[in-house]
Amino acid sequence: MFAEIARRVTTAAKLTHELFKEPENLHKHVSAIKDVEHEADVLTHDIIARIDKTFVTPLDREDIHMLASRLDDVIDLLDGTARRVAMFRIKETREPAQMLAVVLVRAATRIEEAVIGMKKSSLVIEKAREIKSLEEEGDAIYHLAVGSLFDGENPDPLEIIKWKELYDTLERALDQCEDVANVLESISLKNA
Repeated sequence: MFAEIARRVTTAAKLTHELFKEPENLHKHVSAIKDVEHEADVLTHDIIARIDKTFVTPLDREDIHMLASRLDDVIDLLDGTARRVAMFRIKETREPAQMLAVVLVRAATRIEEAVIGMKKSSLVIEKAREIKSLEEEGDAIYHLAVGSLFDGENPDPLEIIKWKELYDTLERALDQCEDVANVLESISLKNA
């Protein structure tokens, strides 16, 4: 079930990337991301329900709950990003948003690989390091992106507000990917 949620993380990240590549298909992408978010919510609920019904779990109950919740949080942030794009009526995209979305796809892919290979401690540790590196790459893009909002003589305040909020949400999603990596690493080390 963790692998199923991790697949949803990757799918939501790819759809977010498509959203910033093709803002003309905004509603299609926002709707698709919402569908993935709903599927992840159902899977997360099922995992939590199974914890309550299972006498002996393969991992500590707290670890199961934390991993499911952290994975779901990434998808919630991606859904939040998509909803903001729709609310702010974004019609044209910006390169830093596309760059952050690409980094998110790479981080989500590493999460999926780590979850699928959770029984291999060395693989999980390797993927966790890659995710942490990607989060740092995202931070650098984020700082440049926010700084560039204030370039020029008369930056548009509404555009600054919109894009700062979008960059913030994308950056929080990357931070959440790092949180997932930390949880995976912890679980892997405990159960090695």
